[in-house]
Amino acid sequence: MGDVTRLRHALPLSQDSNKALTELDSAIAKAIDVAKAAGLPQGLVVAELHGHAHAQTHNMVKA
Repeated sequence: MGDVTRLRHALPLSQDSNKALTELDSAIAKAIDVAKAAGLPQGLVVAELHGHAHAQTHNMVKA
């Protein structure tokens, strides 16, 4: 887990990191809006996001 950076130690974020975070947040919000407009149940959207968060956490822990 040596490659994991704790944000409180990395603050303030660089402009590149801040831009990437803003773009990630925007892309997620847009994807959620598209899924809702397509009629996906909110629980399924949440489950999908939770699954990706779990997978990313697993990848960080095993590294």
